[in-house]
Amino acid sequence: MKIKREFSIDYSKLPKHIAIIMDGNGRWGQKRGLPRLVGHKAGVEAIREVIKISSDIGIKYITVYAFSTENWKRPEDEVKGLFSLLILYLEKEIEEIHKNNVQLSIIGEYKKLPENVVKKIDDALNRTKNNTGLVFNIALNYGGRDEILNMTRKIYLMTKDNKIENVEEIDYNLIESLLFTKNIPDPDLIIRTSGEQRLSNFLLWQSAYSEFWATDKLWPDFRKEDILEAIEVYQNRSRRYGGVKNGGK
Repeated sequence: MKIKREFSIDYSKLPKHIAIIMDGNGRWGQKRGLPRLVGHKAGVEAIREVIKISSDIGIKYITVYAFSTENWKRPEDEVKGLFSLLILYLEKEIEEIHKNNVQLSIIGEYKKLPENVVKKIDDALNRTKNNTGLVFNIALNYGGRDEILNMTRKIYLMTKDNKIENVEEIDYNLIESLLFTKNIPDPDLIIRTSGEQRLSNFLLWQSAYSEFWATDKLWPDFRKEDILEAIEVYQNRSRRYGGVKNGGK
């Protein structure tokens, strides 16, 4: 694995969970006079590199924002193309993912996607469910506000069924157990490509104390050097979680 420059990284203190907003695929294609979907296809190589370097250095969780609840507003042919690309990705990559002991996971209401997409996802989840290495989360038909709304509705139903009898029972632990990410630690680091610096409805609850790192690179151009740079920057920040360190400084 060739790296263009040396990075000052403490591999004993890596972020446990890195989440990525993969932005700029469509623009990558358009800049080259190509259809937006070509950019999405080119972005697959970036996903492959991120999984490889993350698995090699010992990152425990990677979450990528693949299809948001708002993406349904895109042109119909682009949405259909994205689903076709997802099927192709799973068909081509799942054996390599499995061979590398990576466990695939989905967050979001993916069961509402087309039936052939759901079938392919379920097959991939079943293929990798016993793997013990990197957990690779794909956010599909995911929206942070919808996730919080769904969690709130679940709590309401629990109160109706007398599963919650005291308001004090509604705490952080209960809320987090009802989110899509219930078995996943909050992201330590959130990366966004293409120069944008916003969450775009991604992991709203979970990102309360995440560190952010943005790059002007469009997602298809993102490579292993970029994730290593993001980790290097992350390790040089002081995470205080609302408190103070070093005598209040």
